Amino acid sequence: MPPPGVCLNILEARNKQDGYGSATKPENFLNQDYQQLKQYCLIRGVRYIDDMFPPDRNSIGQDLLNSSDLARVEWLRPAKISPNPSFVLDGVSRFDFGQGVLGNCWFLASIGALTFQNDVLGQVVPLEQTFDENYCGLFHFRFWRFGRWVDVVIDDKLPTIDGRLIFVHSKDPNEFWPALLEKAYAKVCGSYTDMSAGTPEEAMMDFTGGVHMCIQMSDPPPNLWELMFRAGKYGALMGCGTPQGETSANTVLPNGLVQGHAYTVTGVKQLMSQGKLVNLVRLWNPWGKGEWNGNWSDRSPLWQTVSADDREMCLSVNDDGEFWMTIQDFCEFYTDLDVCSLCPDFLDGNSCRWKSSMYEGRWVAGTTAGGCMNNRDSFWTNPQYRVKINNQYTHKDGEKNMLVSLMQKPDKRNRRLVQNLHIGFSVFEVTKQVRDNFISDTFTVHILHSHSAALLNDTT
Repeated sequence: MPPPGVCLNILEARNKQDGYGSATKPENFLNQDYQQLKQYCLIRGVRYIDDMFPPDRNSIGQDLLNSSDLARVEWLRPAKISPNPSFVLDGVSRFDFGQGVLGNCWFLASIGALTFQNDVLGQVVPLEQTFDENYCGLFHFRFWRFGRWVDVVIDDKLPTIDGRLIFVHSKDPNEFWPALLEKAYAKVCGSYTDMSAGTPEEAMMDFTGGVHMCIQMSDPPPNLWELMFRAGKYGALMGCGTPQGETSANTVLPNGLVQGHAYTVTGVKQLMSQGKLVNLVRLWNPWGKGEWNGNWSDRSPLWQTVSADDREMCLSVNDDGEFWMTIQDFCEFYTDLDVCSLCPDFLDGNSCRWKSSMYEGRWVAGTTAGGCMNNRDSFWTNPQYRVKINNQYTHKDGEKNMLVSLMQKPDKRNRRLVQNLHIGFSVFEVTKQVRDNFISDTFTVHILHSHSAALLNDTT
């Protein structure tokens, strides 16, 4: 650990892109090697059972099911649930599945966004897996966890009651990629119970390893729709949430929206209606049903004010959980928008030419515990990182973009037991006096109570 207040050059951080933990060489989660386990099962002619996430009540977790339902749970392989199980049927789509009794709409909303990005989807969900050749009851998935890609193996025993899946279920009973993906993420979280409650940004980060931006709908930027349009164009994942309200969660409001619920942003579109341009946002409910019934909903008469071509392209009158609304209604009825992308190119519309670096550190009581800026005597002892933005990477208007993403590693296996610390950072431009003695165009980032920080500076 460096001495208090030392200013590290973050651009010299070790590049782990080609080592283990990268997208091409993920680490084995819990030291379980997929290929070795599969070879072992095939040689011995056995079906895999995961002893690190066994098919029992511990993997379901506490307080999710009542005692009578828990006693009725039977873990079944897909061949015992459906006559012709398949991993994927007719491609992967957000309309493949619906939420079960588990309160993980945040996770399923993120899967809905993931289905639009084939490259990212293939990284998370190896689509070559089948129930046919070399099947041994073993599957694997990949997630990005706090700076490292991990490969997670599971057996395909799924929790059922009366032969029906308890949690996420496919619209086609023969398709099982959603249920198996959910089980793999439950293993990462510690149990199915540990997946209860969350925000889309958490899963979207684990699906991409990208950068995240959260926009509060109470104070949206004036160019919100244009920002969302660019995010969609550049392949970003987008999710959002409704306010909790005074009543219990999952309450369906008269307008058709669900309180305290996560949704996927699945599209943006600008249409000409009655001589005026209208900016629309398309959203999807991970329940797989239940929709907004206000302006521009499926049966709204406003669809008769647009061209036949636009109506044919956009309108689908099905209770599939997907609907349109104006950007104004979106800002009124949603609390926040999460945007997650491999690169922050959607911010300015330029191609991905950002240079990224990551530094892992920690807050140590008594040495680098400087507190916030209110603690002026000790603030300087916080870890500091120096970032240089060269003049050739400056925008034409003279601006220099830098994006700082701060994340905190958990200290426990079970997600619901993790207690996050209050963390933050401040960015300062080095003064001319200091700059003359050191490096030009330099910024210093003070990390407050941090476990890990990733910085990206625009080299456009």
